[in-house]
Amino acid sequence: MRKGYDNEDEFDRREDLPLLPSFGAQRPPGLQYMMGGCGIAGTIDVNGGKIPGSTITSMLTTMRERENGLGAGYSAYGLFPKEYKDHYCMQFFFDDEDSRIAAEEYLKDRGEIVREGSVPTKRVRSMRPPFPSVWRYFFDPQPRSKMFVLRDQTPDECIVDIVLGINGTIPGAMCVSSGKDMAVFKGNGYSYEIAEHYDLERYQASMWLSHSRFPTNSPGWWAGAHPISLLDWSVCHNGEITSYGVNRKLVEMNGYRLSLLTDTEVVTYLWDLLVRRHNLPPQVAAFALAPQYYSQIERMDERSRKLAEQIRMTYKEAFLNGPFSILVGRSRPDITLIAMADRKKLRPLLFGRSMDGSRYYAVSEESAVRVVEEQATTWVGNPGSPMIAQVGKGLMRKGTEAPFEGVFR
Repeated sequence: MRKGYDNEDEFDRREDLPLLPSFGAQRPPGLQYMMGGCGIAGTIDVNGGKIPGSTITSMLTTMRERENGLGAGYSAYGLFPKEYKDHYCMQFFFDDEDSRIAAEEYLKDRGEIVREGSVPTKRVRSMRPPFPSVWRYFFDPQPRSKMFVLRDQTPDECIVDIVLGINGTIPGAMCVSSGKDMAVFKGNGYSYEIAEHYDLERYQASMWLSHSRFPTNSPGWWAGAHPISLLDWSVCHNGEITSYGVNRKLVEMNGYRLSLLTDTEVVTYLWDLLVRRHNLPPQVAAFALAPQYYSQIERMDERSRKLAEQIRMTYKEAFLNGPFSILVGRSRPDITLIAMADRKKLRPLLFGRSMDGSRYYAVSEESAVRVVEEQATTWVGNPGSPMIAQVGKGLMRKGTEAPFEGVFR
């Protein structure tokens, strides 16, 4: 019996479930609307120890009522051996051989493929086709390549340019992760199916993020499943971003191109824009995305109030309106887990700590913690306030602090 399900046959017999459309790496036509709410679960070992894939699988699959088979996924950090940690790991979905060849030529024109190969997958009887092939390239960009419109960009900017270029111009090809020492494993299916498809039990990582979909305003397809990733960022999101149009204009004005048909894509690009490109501390970026009300800002001390007003004015288009809880992962400068809810906390989010203090958790439901750590300490954060845990530094924020605590020196 698969972990998290009382009756395996119930979830293997697809004829008992709604027949929903399924798509691979090719963008699906139109939109299919389904109502519901998603499940998110993340865990990090702040000592840098390895967490088996079976742990995150158990955490996510125990929240089975939070998915309908239209997508699930996992991101793993601290995954690869030393010889590959400093190369960008670019992982793709391909619908056919032509799309794979086209993407490889695109890469070769812009850098060096250090190593390539298919990602091991297993056929899962209950999953419905299509099944895109999954390929991994360890890659080093060449910033002076004549194929880049702007020469001598940073390697990160080269990778962003490559990812957005392939996703937007090569039919049947989608880059689903592109960071260092991390990878995304996702697809169109239930959480237990995706875990089995990628045989996650064979992997160990210092941090895992995961998501099971019950989409509201986006179609079910492989590339649109969460986590949504760019560079070393990966984002899992439960909720709906009603300010998507304004947020999209902001990231597009800053050079990002959206192609994944989900509001979570814009959240991922906002984190990249605010933290990597604008150098905002994560807790300040979190405030820009989920700012406090002006009535709350008026009660802050003078220094905090001035900063809050400046952030609200400067990044007003970055404000994420609507209900959400999100998990954010990154691998640089160190592996970090960030978890936060919207400023009204209209979606559930709970934090946890293992008894020995080495592991931290962020989940939609407490059951996702108890299934792997029965004696864990749990707590809830304040609306809009991020919990931040980092390898080597431990718990940096509980999510209950004042917005700018630790920002001023």
